[in-house]
Amino acid sequence: MSEQFNIDTVENAAATPDVELPWAELGLKQNEYEEILTILGRRPTAAELAMYSVMWSEHCSYKSTKVHLRQFGQKLTEEMKKDMLVGIGENAGVTDLGDGWAVTFKIESHNSPSFVEPHQGAATGIGGIVRDIISMGARPVAVMDPLRFGAIDHPDSQRVVHGVVSGIGSYGNSLGLPNIGGETIFDPVYQGNPLVNALAVGVLRHEDLRLANASGVGNRIVLFGARTGGDGIGGASVLASESFDDTKPSKRPAVQVGDPFAEKVLIECCLELFKNSLVEGIQDLGAAGISCATSELASNGEGGMQVELTDVLLRDPTLTPGEILMSESQERMMAVVRPDNVEAFEAFMAHWGVEYSWLGEVTDTNRLIITWKGEVIVDVDPKTVAHDGPVYDRPYHRPSYQDALVADRFRDSAAGADLPSSGEDLRAAVLELMAAPNMCDKSWITRQYDRYVGGNTALAAPDDAGVIRVDEETGMGVGLATDANGRYAYLDPYAGAQLALAESYRNVATTGAVPMAVSDCLNYGSPEDPEVMWQLAEGIRGLSDACMELGVPVTGGNVSLYNSTGSTAIHPTPVVATLGRFDDVSRRTPSGFTADADGQAVYLMGVTRDELDGSEFAHLRGHLGGVPPKVDLAAEKLLGDLLINASRDGMIDAAHDLSEGGLAATLSEMVLRFGVGARVSLDEVLERDGVDLFTALFSESQARAVVAVPRTEEVRFKDMTSARNFPVARIGVVDRASEALDVQGAFSLPIAELREAWESTLPTHFG
Repeated sequence: MSEQFNIDTVENAAATPDVELPWAELGLKQNEYEEILTILGRRPTAAELAMYSVMWSEHCSYKSTKVHLRQFGQKLTEEMKKDMLVGIGENAGVTDLGDGWAVTFKIESHNSPSFVEPHQGAATGIGGIVRDIISMGARPVAVMDPLRFGAIDHPDSQRVVHGVVSGIGSYGNSLGLPNIGGETIFDPVYQGNPLVNALAVGVLRHEDLRLANASGVGNRIVLFGARTGGDGIGGASVLASESFDDTKPSKRPAVQVGDPFAEKVLIECCLELFKNSLVEGIQDLGAAGISCATSELASNGEGGMQVELTDVLLRDPTLTPGEILMSESQERMMAVVRPDNVEAFEAFMAHWGVEYSWLGEVTDTNRLIITWKGEVIVDVDPKTVAHDGPVYDRPYHRPSYQDALVADRFRDSAAGADLPSSGEDLRAAVLELMAAPNMCDKSWITRQYDRYVGGNTALAAPDDAGVIRVDEETGMGVGLATDANGRYAYLDPYAGAQLALAESYRNVATTGAVPMAVSDCLNYGSPEDPEVMWQLAEGIRGLSDACMELGVPVTGGNVSLYNSTGSTAIHPTPVVATLGRFDDVSRRTPSGFTADADGQAVYLMGVTRDELDGSEFAHLRGHLGGVPPKVDLAAEKLLGDLLINASRDGMIDAAHDLSEGGLAATLSEMVLRFGVGARVSLDEVLERDGVDLFTALFSESQARAVVAVPRTEEVRFKDMTSARNFPVARIGVVDRASEALDVQGAFSLPIAELREAWESTLPTHFG
């Protein structure tokens, strides 16, 4: 295309209505392009087309999910709102912790980039979510990473796993942020579409809270941090710059390139700016780059904005205006600064060695006007770009295969025949389970992350939740857990989303933290497929209903769609992160039996049912069908309350939830955590719940936990559970001397043998 088109002005656009623009190549639908023509009353310029294409993409606009996501706000009760300082709609949600402290957290996806270029895709996923936290006025204090890869033995898994793990580790470690947890799941359904979700949490004083808006006529607009390059152009719409100029010699990289050391400087610089009240509003530059930052700041503000794009500092002088607007180069922030603070702002930039450029100012026009060498190339109502884009109420219906899937129960299948029953067979089954890719030791991954940098980590992987101290003086802190089970959600999308929340909520409660807020990352296939859209609609409905019943609001999150390999979608995977509050993190409860717990009573809390459909054991036998475990949110809430109170009052010294792998996995992980054994008898459970020993060990019934209770606290513990009418069974004792998991009447499994099976899987496959 011509140089004239590359600097296509509004005046030229109005004078040349018949010029063909590459709207389809940029991911826009015909009806969307026609809507842009109506909004503008003319054809868009090349720069305007770039802005609309990325801001109206699924990733930025939520156009297929807005009609469903509204439920999170509609189902908010007054009680749920009381601690919410900032909810959905800003860069991250903010929750009041008390004593003037607040916490902000959010989880997002970087799935496709992490398949294309695993190291940089994962690294910049960390960088982007951390900048969301900075933009709220907070200091980032920790990150987490829920990961899902293809089959562990697939040749391409080597490339993806090594790249993703090294990217997360190198970026997070360089920032000095502890990685305190997450998940790692292997399943062939994710082979061509791994899920790399990233969570960051930050803390702030109430007075430091900042929002993304541009208000105050005459206030200056500044872009600071790294220079803008050609990396990441069109990342939000998975497109590159040939859409603008086919004469370019090569396609620009669609995956951003990160510099964690530049981001670390940016963090400290921003915190100093906040401390000295030098910015009125701030926005990080992530997906859609300058297009997003300018349109969202202007749309959220009280007026408009005028920007001169030629003032943007570039790494690549050949970039066109559209490419500059679309570039997703990392480590950049845009801020609004009062004129009287300009000199002080520049002094801080000089102090930290951060480059910056003044781009324009806030106006009273209610328009976003962008010029290039003084000529207007963008003249839009920013709300039409950032917030008033297309909204689709897409058709959806229950899949035709769902009835047959639900009817295919594990117990009735060939895979469910001849299940282990003898002691020796059960022993072998436990070893097989704990060596399985989804249950095995993940320290090959987590040891590449620094979990304790900063000195405020109270718990980290492999404990049930990560725990970070917020206030050194009082010991106040937060606990965080992320969970999802794609198999459950495939069998029943509504219940599957609720089970993800239930497990995340339960994991936080086992450490002793009071659950307060939720962030979600909804990973699904194509919304244009009515069967996938049904999964998504049911998932959102299930999660919003469960949040209302448990009393925890969704404060923010992300929707990641089009996660498919060809026409095959991933399992619906709604990853749910729950945040809880500690008055004092010194009271946190670890997830394993400690040496000091020798002789303590081991209790199973909750009821065991014959619930093996979608279980890890069924997965090992190659079966997926039936119905997932029953959701009982009232029981989950009651269990959580009991665990929190017992932890606070010193009634338990260890606690671990039951989820994937059931009781067999929980007991194994509890003895492996610190190398302390246990003697267990399940006779009471078998008689009370009417299950056989195999079911007692491998069922994945929910609302259950195992706790270690000091002998001096047994009466108080049983009185508390009896008063709340919550079922518990005394199933054994912690036995340090045994150095084994001993299930009496069935088998004894030395910890050393269990550990060998548990620890060898990832090193065997990945070195």
